[in-house]
This record gives sequence, structure tokens and C-alpha cells, in this order.
Amino acid sequence: MLEVLILAFALSMDAFAVSIGLGIKNKQSIKTMALKAGIFFGIFQALMPFIGFLGGIGLREYIQGYDKIVAFLLLLAIGGKMLYEAFNENIEEEITQVTNKILLTLAIATSLDAMAAGYSLHLFSVNIYLSLFIIGFTTFIISYIGVYVGNHGGEKYEKKAEILGGVVLILIGFKILLF
Repeated sequence: MLEVLILAFALSMDAFAVSIGLGIKNKQSIKTMALKAGIFFGIFQALMPFIGFLGGIGLREYIQGYDKIVAFLLLLAIGGKMLYEAFNENIEEEITQVTNKILLTLAIATSLDAMAAGYSLHLFSVNIYLSLFIIGFTTFIISYIGVYVGNHGGEKYEKKAEILGGVVLILIGFKILLF
């Protein structure tokens, strides 16, 4: 279960970084924006790993014996992508008004990585539904906090959150590969 908590934290760093950006740009009630960000990001961060988990089950017979390598490569790619994005411009800098449509788009964009990470959930001996709840709830809380951090001058934390998330995902990948 510790691996799921660490995975949940790492996956939520993308949503945290975007939530900080939303908090910086927020023109409406901070409480409303924080709640919306938490709900949108939390739901999609829980849904996408489930899709990845189901895909992993379907592919299991084809990649049996290589599943740890595949999980490692996926987590390495996701972590590398997060590190790359940390050092490049982010989409939320171009957003001028945060609508539900924008939030939906950002929630989907930040959770696509979680779909690939969901593949690795079948390698942990955990209850999938509890794992998905933990991932979604963790992302809800972290996104909620991220909006407040952004609203109170949190520009300096965006890059650090993505770097931390990327490094943690890569480390989880190495753990799966080696143990």
C-alpha cells in the first residue's frame, strides 16, 4: 500500500503544478476554484489509472515475463515527460479565463500519464478500487491546496512540484524493475 501512496503523490504533482497556475490566474472565489480543481483532477486521476489497469490485464498474457520491464519503461517515460515539462512553458500560462471546459481539458491532459501508470497497479498486491480511491483523493487534496498556494504567490513551486513528481515516478519504476 505504501507504493500506492507514493504513486498517488507522484501522479498528483502534475495536477498540483497546474492547480498552482490556476490559483495564480483565478478571477472567481478561491474556495470555488479550489473545489472545482480538486474534483476535476481527482476524478480523472482515479479514472485513468483504472483504464490503464484494465489494459494491463488485457495485455498480461502477451507480455508475461516482461511486465516489470514494461512498467519500468512506462514510469520512466512518464517521469521523464514530467521533468521535460518542468523546464518548458506550460499551457496554463496561455489561459486567461478558467471555465469548466478548460478545467476538463486540463484534467484530461494531466491524467493521461496516470493511465499509463495504471498499468503498473497489477504488479502491486493491492485492492484496485482502494488504490484508485487513494489516487483520486490524494489528487483532490493536493489540487485543492495547489490553488491556494498559487493564489498566495506560489509561482516558485510549479516547477519544483513537477520535478519531484517526475523523479518519484522514475524511482518507482526502478523499484519495480529491481525488486
